[in-house]
Amino acid sequence: QVQLVESGGGLVQPGGSLRLSCAATGSINRINTMGWYRQAPGKGRELVAQSTSGGITNYVDPVKGRFSISRDNAKNTVYLQMNSLKPEDTAVYFCTAYILTRALVWSDYWGQGTQVTVSS
Repeated sequence: QVQLVESGGGLVQPGGSLRLSCAATGSINRINTMGWYRQAPGKGRELVAQSTSGGITNYVDPVKGRFSISRDNAKNTVYLQMNSLKPEDTAVYFCTAYILTRALVWSDYWGQGTQVTVSS
């Protein structure tokens, strides 16, 4: 069994920063892509940033230059550093990972979500 556990969300003023963390635990053989999605009230879930196991990253245009994704592969953990936050960044942020389990099955896994609220 595999779990993704997120932390680091909260309330921050516009222009502030937050750092999200997501640790994958359980029966893990290997992790390929890890990433972050978000879902704002009344909107669909959208990709924010992704990082492959080889270190290739991509970002959705609205967060380029403000957000940075990184990984600690030894800890099976992915981070999202969010700077210069704007009210429109307010959303529930979800961690995702494409994982090969010890049973040799590849599957997508999702965290439970963490709320980020940007407001004065």
